[in-house]
Amino acid sequence: MGGTLSKAVGAVDAPTGRGGTKAVRGAFLQFLPVAETQMRHPPAGLPADVDQSQFERVLNNAARLAVVGIGFAVLLTVLQAGQVFLAPVTLAIVVGLMFGPVADRVESWGVPPALSGGVVVLLLLTVIAGFATLFAVPLSEWVARAPLIWEKLQAQLANLREPLESIGQFQEQLTSVLGTDGAMSVQVEDASTVTGVAMLAPAALAQVAIFLASLYFFVATRDHIRTSVLAMCVTRRMRWRTAHVFRDVELKVSRFLLSVTLINLCVGTAVSIAMWVIGMPSPLLWGAMAAVLNYIPYVGQAIMVTVLIAVGLGTQTELWQILLPVACYAGINFVEGQIVTPHFIVRSLTLNPFIIFLSITFWIWAWGPVGGLVAVPTLLIAQSVIAHALPSKPVAPRKPVRRTRQMSDRDELLANAAQVIAEKRRDEDSEARKQEREEPPQGTGPTGVEPSAS
Repeated sequence: MGGTLSKAVGAVDAPTGRGGTKAVRGAFLQFLPVAETQMRHPPAGLPADVDQSQFERVLNNAARLAVVGIGFAVLLTVLQAGQVFLAPVTLAIVVGLMFGPVADRVESWGVPPALSGGVVVLLLLTVIAGFATLFAVPLSEWVARAPLIWEKLQAQLANLREPLESIGQFQEQLTSVLGTDGAMSVQVEDASTVTGVAMLAPAALAQVAIFLASLYFFVATRDHIRTSVLAMCVTRRMRWRTAHVFRDVELKVSRFLLSVTLINLCVGTAVSIAMWVIGMPSPLLWGAMAAVLNYIPYVGQAIMVTVLIAVGLGTQTELWQILLPVACYAGINFVEGQIVTPHFIVRSLTLNPFIIFLSITFWIWAWGPVGGLVAVPTLLIAQSVIAHALPSKPVAPRKPVRRTRQMSDRDELLANAAQVIAEKRRDEDSEARKQEREEPPQGTGPTGVEPSAS
């Protein structure tokens, strides 16, 4: 269309001597049918929605968003409905990625993959048995002391009787204002604890069996799984990206979980020592609990603080004695979260804290405690997949800004971003000037119309 229009415009610019008017008229008569055809059927290089109205584009975008929303709703339904199967399988994959380097080391000694999977399962059961031993004896002592602690908690809560009575009076006043005769009541159905445990035991045992079986088969056949997935890739580029996804997922998840495990063991040891120093009963129990709950960021720390406050209220009388265990744990957790963890795993966990929090709350809502354990590893897996499925070119200036002592990391990042924008603008200006120099002056270019014969 542009070429035909340039021919017609060139005919207008051409000298209109004898026969010039006929030439101009012929050029435009030739141009009109072509222009009409091209306006009805846009060229292949133009966007597909160039001839659509604004309302149609809004409808298309709304339809795409609706499809995404429906897919997300279906995903939530599948996660909720398949929790009994999907939760242990996902946890087995995450734990298998963590113990992948251990299985590789065992197989390097000539052990077949079938036996290395069994070694990993036995190692995990040994670790769980060790933690259960740390929990069993002190926990049984606290269970025996539970009635005494409950009496002390009731005595502490008795100080809150006056605020509760004022709330009751406010409720009565609100009832009289609203004109309702009946008071709010809560009915608790009587159910036996033993009956509830007996009903949940088969499902829990089934999930444990699914987890152990999935862990064994995943570790034993991980190389075969990788080879089968790569064989389904039809192009060399797709195989290259898929292989890098496998490599990054294994490295990131295994390094993250192993580093977190080592850090959590150090946190548990420090908490045990601190509780022993301040005279807190059963220091090993609190250390083991701190190490386990530290696998769930934010939520685990909140649970630990709540438990320590409840135990302090039930065992101590002075305010400083109640808050001292909490202060010790908070200090250890602050050092771990602000100094130790960023120093060791800052390279493997380059995720936004808000995204981590959303992932934890979502997976806990979907799968409970198991979801809290797999929340961060699933984020790392998704990050690796997205990074290789949608590769992005790093934005860096050709001449980076020289950092001074007064500049922070944020100042350096903003200065380099401004440098990239300035370089791009200079490149665009240079390209525009180059095109202007290459274009011929107006009226000197070829018109595309044959001169009329005199």
